[in-house]
Order: sequence, then C-alpha cells, then structure tokens
Amino acid sequence: MNDTTTQILTDRGKDYGVFMDLASIAQFLKTVLREQPGWVVLDSDMKESLDIIVTKTARILNGNPKHLDSWDDIAGYARLVADRLREDSLK
Repeated sequence: MNDTTTQILTDRGKDYGVFMDLASIAQFLKTVLREQPGWVVLDSDMKESLDIIVTKTARILNGNPKHLDSWDDIAGYARLVADRLREDSLK
C-alpha cells in the first residue's frame, strides 16, 4: 500500500474503529434486513439506501458515535429515497 492509502485507512480507523469489527456488525444487520418479508418489495434505491445506512450505523456503533459526518450521511441517504418518492407522487 502506498503512503496515501495507509494514511486514509489510519484516519478512517480513528473514526470508525477496526474494519473487521465494523464489517461483522454491518453484515449481521444487513442479513437481518434481507430476512424480512418486506425486503423483496423494496425498490433498488430503497435497498441500497438501507444498506448504506446500516454501514453508517455500524460505523457509529464500532467507532466514534460523535462523528457528525456519519449522522449526516444517514440523513442524506434517507432523504434521497424520500425525495424520489415525493417526485413519484407528483407524476
């Protein structure tokens, strides 16, 4: 790995914790989502938004819960779906 990549990973680790731990939390939560009957009726953007929200949630649980960017990202991905649904309702 080059120095830039190493620095990025070091910085991310400070906010998000050990990657293997984060991955375990995220994959567990994503499995729970996919096991729900409602998962199959979701649109692609809904599924992807929930996947990303779960990853951001795992980062919060595994790392620094006061890292503002994680909370803003969660709101942003939910907003993308909400905006699309509003747009669809006007058609």
